[in-house]
This record gives sequence, structure tokens and C-alpha cells, in this order.
Amino acid sequence: MVAPKKGKSASAQSKPGRSLALILIAIVALTGGMFASGHTTPRLGIDLAGGTSITLRAVPEAGRESAINKTNMDTAVDIMNRRVNGLGVSEAEVQTQGDRNIIVNIPKGTNSQEARQQVGTTAKLYFRPVVATELSGANATGSPSPSETGGASDKATDKATEKATDGDKASGTPSDSASASATSQGRAASDALKADPSPSAKSSDGASPSPSASASGDAAAKVQQQYAALDCTDKGARAKAGEGAKPTDSTVACGQNAQGQWQKYILGPAAVDGTDVNKAEAVFNTQTAAGWTVTMKFTDKGSKKFADITGKLAQNQSPQNQFAIVLDNEVVSDPYVSQALTGGSAEISGNFDQEEAQGLANVLSYGALPLTFKEDSVTTVTAALGGEQLKAGLIAGAIGLALVVLYLLFYYRGLSFIAVCSLLVSAGLTYVLMSLLGPTIGFALNLPAVCGAIVAIGITADSFIVYFERVRDEIREGRTLRPAVERAWPRARRTILVSDFVSFLAAAVLFIVTVGKVQGFAFTLGLTTLLDVVVVFLFTKPLLTLMARRRFFASGHKWSGLDPKALGAKPPLRRTRRPSRPAGPVDPKEA
Repeated sequence: MVAPKKGKSASAQSKPGRSLALILIAIVALTGGMFASGHTTPRLGIDLAGGTSITLRAVPEAGRESAINKTNMDTAVDIMNRRVNGLGVSEAEVQTQGDRNIIVNIPKGTNSQEARQQVGTTAKLYFRPVVATELSGANATGSPSPSETGGASDKATDKATEKATDGDKASGTPSDSASASATSQGRAASDALKADPSPSAKSSDGASPSPSASASGDAAAKVQQQYAALDCTDKGARAKAGEGAKPTDSTVACGQNAQGQWQKYILGPAAVDGTDVNKAEAVFNTQTAAGWTVTMKFTDKGSKKFADITGKLAQNQSPQNQFAIVLDNEVVSDPYVSQALTGGSAEISGNFDQEEAQGLANVLSYGALPLTFKEDSVTTVTAALGGEQLKAGLIAGAIGLALVVLYLLFYYRGLSFIAVCSLLVSAGLTYVLMSLLGPTIGFALNLPAVCGAIVAIGITADSFIVYFERVRDEIREGRTLRPAVERAWPRARRTILVSDFVSFLAAAVLFIVTVGKVQGFAFTLGLTTLLDVVVVFLFTKPLLTLMARRRFFASGHKWSGLDPKALGAKPPLRRTRRPSRPAGPVDPKEA
């Protein structure tokens, strides 16, 4: 008898318990992680839990096709996220799919019409003069009267003055004669604003940054009341700050300073619209020590407005020599100026790194060159309808699983025990992974994903059938069960891998080329296909190897599903030995 070669299948045959122990450890670890995370059920999608799903497609504008790029799409996602959060909803999702689609999923309890208006409209970007500003919430040191101190306490004013004096500044270019520094809200400690000066122009819209003219009468009193009551550390208060204010009105707003503290503002009427910015870029200034800066170029109309507002702001003291860059009622930057900035271009600088400069440039560019979005689809599902769909999907899955089990019991009898155990292991792993993927990558189980899981039942069962039939073929050839199990595995393994590879490839292609809910189907199909390989290799094959050592299966019991007679097995092949001849000379006649 020839001993099996070292490192070959003999070790795998004799120690199937290792594979079973490995998959058991994996199941225990994943289940423990699921309970430890507190997410013991899969996260349900909008169509099952109820809510609104909006698919938006970026539409290229004439001559601006290149504006649809990853940077602008990511900026649009950030802005939509802010708007959705402003609606006071939780667990909302805003994400890109493909190179020009954005999917917005808003859970139940939200006004779907308001949500559509919020996420589908162009970003509102304005340049407003700062009338007053101070720290808000627990860090605030007082509530000064805007009419007396410009809305800032002495400490806040001194802080702003210090930034104006000591902040990082960019050196002027040969054509520059003025520079200004700025406080970058939430990005840098200070910014500087500089531009090529030229004769100041009158404002085309008549807006005035003068604090005394920013509000009057009842409107001024109302704004001051809002300012005194505003607590920017409260998310709900920030969302409502400046709500309903028109561009021509004074308003209140919130923004973060360089230390991450929330500040509140009184802002004058919008002096420059975001669409007046022709271009904004993050550039590295090699001529000065300013480092990363943000350059802005205005349209002809915007140049006149900007020259007028900066000329008037330069005559005031801090903080009333600042203008706020306001995106959707939130201050993203508030640079100050010391001189009229004319010539149609300007630069914001000060302690930026590349990411910070690019972020501010994106905000400015998005207001100047907005991406236009078209609604491809809007799906609104009530919680009751979502529950009915989930129930229907689970019933369909249970029926499919029951039919598979009945088929296995009828056709494979005892072998069906191995198949059912493998299906249960696969189902358990799928459930645990889906529960963990919800908080980890935001995976949500929607109705197409449930369909993908149901289809996977057939794919998994097919792998068992391939292996079982290979084993039965070996028994038909006259082999006993234990060698049949091992001889059948290489051939079955190759078929299973090819079949699963085709299924996974189809799921991957479908996931890449589709958007929206269809991706849920593709993702689930791909996940369950990978799990099928894991279960067959680490559970089904080792378990059948162990069962082949049991008398019930090894003896070919008629209920084992491996009865040689029922399978029409050939008789075992035996060699017939010729009778031995006696020693001595051979008779020629016999020869």
C-alpha cells in the first residue's frame, strides 16, 4: 500500500475538526462583536423602515461640463448633509453613487416635500458685512449691545484686533498695495485678504455695510432679540438661525472659530452674491510665506459690489471691518479688510493646509458655479407599507427555504442533515454580517437586498448538490464512502469555485454599473456568494468527512442517501489470482 504524500489530502482527511473549529471561532467572534456593538438586527432601508429616498443626477451646464467632478460632487454631498441635518432628522444618508448621482435617504417622520426642496436646490452663498460677533453658549463672556460695541465684548474685540495685528499675512505682489487678514471659522487662526486696488466703484445693489444702516426700527430690535437669545452650541438653534431671512435683510448666523468654539453673528444685508464669484482656487503661494491660499475672481458685476463693500468696511473698527462668507445661513469664514479691494480679484490666506484651502475654495466655487441636479426618482414609503414589504419578503424567503429543505429530504435523505446544517450556518453568518455592516459601512437591508438573499439560498444549495452528486458518482463506480468523499472533493471543488466566481462577477458588475436600490441586491448576492465558498470549504466538506466515519453513512443505510444498491453501484473490483504451479520441469504438452 502506497502511503499518501506528505502535505496532501491525507492531513485534511484526518483532521476535519480543525476547519470546523475555525468556522466555529469565527461565528462566535462575529456574534460577540454584534452583541457588543448593540446592533443586533440589520439596519433597514427606506423601503422597509419607511421614509423618503431621493435620487439626484448632476446635469452639466453648457460650457461647464468639467464642473461635474469628484470634488464638486463631494462638496454637494457635504452641503446636502448640512441641509438634511437642518431638518432635524437622524440617521439620514447622503452619498454619491457613480460619478454623477447622489442618493439621499431620509427616515420616516420627515416632511418629504420639504426635504426635496432642501436637497435639490442650489447652495445659497452670500458675502455679508459683520455687524456684531461674540462667543456663544457656555464659553460666552457676556452679551454686549450691538449699538454700543458693535456686538462684541471688549475681550472679543481685543481678540479680533490681536488677530488683525498678529495674524499670518501674505506678502503683496508687485501690483498689490493692500493686504488684510481674516479669521477662518473652523479652519485657520487667521486669514488675510488682499487684492489689486483700483478706484472704488459704487455698489450695484445699494447694500450698505454700515452697522447703523444694517437694521432700523422694529426690524433692528427683532434681530437684536434673536441675537441675544441665540445659542449656537445648540444644534436646533443653529438650524433655525437666520431662517426666513431675505438677502436684503439683516440676520443672525452661527459659525465656528479656529478653536472649534461656536460664535454668533449679526450680519448686514448681503452685499455680494455667491454667483458673483467667477472662480475660486486653492493655490500654494511660492512668492510669499503665505503658503496655501484661496484666490477669488469676480464677475464684472461682482467686482463692483466687492470693491464697494470692502471700501466701506475698511473704514470701520473690528469686528465691523469684517465680512462673513455665509453658506446656507452658516458662516464658513469671516475675513477682515483694511482697504478697498478692487480689480476683480482677491486672496484669502493664513495658516491653511492644502485640505483647508481646498475646502474653502470648494465652498466659494460651489456658490459661483453650482451643479444643477435633476430628480431621477423620489420614493416615499410609509412605515406600515415598509413593514408589509418586509413581512412579504421574509415569507417568500421562508417558502423558498422550506421548498429547498423538502427537496433535500426527499432526494438526499440522511445527507440532507449536512445540507440543512450548512444552510443554517450560512444564514447565521449572513445575518450577523448584515447587522455589523449597518453601523460599519452604512449598509441598509432593502427589499432588493432581501431578494438577493433569497436567490442566494439556491446558489448555496447548488454547491451542496454538486458535491453530493460527485460523492454518489464515486459510489456508483464501486468505491466505499470514505475514499469516495475524498476523491469527489477535487472535482466538486473546481465546479463550485467556477460557479461561485461567475455569480460573484455578475454581482460585482451589477453593483458597479447600477445606482440606488439595485445595488442592495448586488451587494447581498456578492456577500452570500463569498459566504457560500467559506461554508462549503470550512463546514460542509469537513462535516461530510466526519459523517463518513459513522456507521449509518459508511454502511450505506437505505435512509442515508448513499445506499449503493439504490444508486446502482457496480460490484467492487477484485483481482482474480491464477493458481500457483508446482516446482519442477514444465510438461511440454501443458505448455
